[in-house]
Amino acid sequence: MARPLQHATFNRSALVRVLSGALPEVSALNYDFGERLGQWLDVSDALTLYSALTPRAGGGAPVGAANDDLPAQLARVRRHLSDSIKADGVFNAPPARIPFPVPLPNATPESAADFSPYHRYYLAHQRDMSAAITALRSSARKALAAHSAAGRQLAELDATFDQSLASRERTLLGNIPILLSKRFQQRYADHRAMLGESGADDAAAWAQPGSWLEAFCQDAQTVLLAELELRLKPVAGLIAALAAPPGSANHETNPR
Repeated sequence: MARPLQHATFNRSALVRVLSGALPEVSALNYDFGERLGQWLDVSDALTLYSALTPRAGGGAPVGAANDDLPAQLARVRRHLSDSIKADGVFNAPPARIPFPVPLPNATPESAADFSPYHRYYLAHQRDMSAAITALRSSARKALAAHSAAGRQLAELDATFDQSLASRERTLLGNIPILLSKRFQQRYADHRAMLGESGADDAAAWAQPGSWLEAFCQDAQTVLLAELELRLKPVAGLIAALAAPPGSANHETNPR
């Protein structure tokens, strides 16, 4: 018998796939996006969204010059943020602007196994991504609004969703390091099990290549890179729309 299509696994983001690989319980997510979106938007949000979707009379705004530098800016932001994530400053040679935490000198295994420094490390990268991408997204909206009437409508729609879903997005993305802490605990438990009955451990050795902490560092970087691509999707879509010629099928919006 053919297996039914599972909505939760259709076209899901790389971030969800990465988290599902590390934490099997994440793959149990199964909900209708439209229904969930309706729960997230209140009456005020719905009215603002309706206004953004409603064509304006006499909306034939003059076409302005497209910002040809925006695709290059997007590439620079992606490269800067991904390089910052990959440069941990411990297991890789390049110096890190946000260094990956390692046990302090003379730390006991018990104290070094505290996840708090790694939680702060992840949040620092999230703040870094948010600041850079928010600025680029704002520039893309301004360019779209000046480009054409359809571009202006798309910019307003993006701004509406951004404002309406900002709080929900912060909450959901803020849960990622909490989920990642389970992977940390799993890596550490596997490490302790490999030590055998003696249980002799040296926290200083965790900063050596091939350690369980290096494996977790790679886990964290994989999740961060997947989150980066998720955060870049809206602005990448705006810039792609800006590149489409006014009046083309890809550029015009068709609100219903």
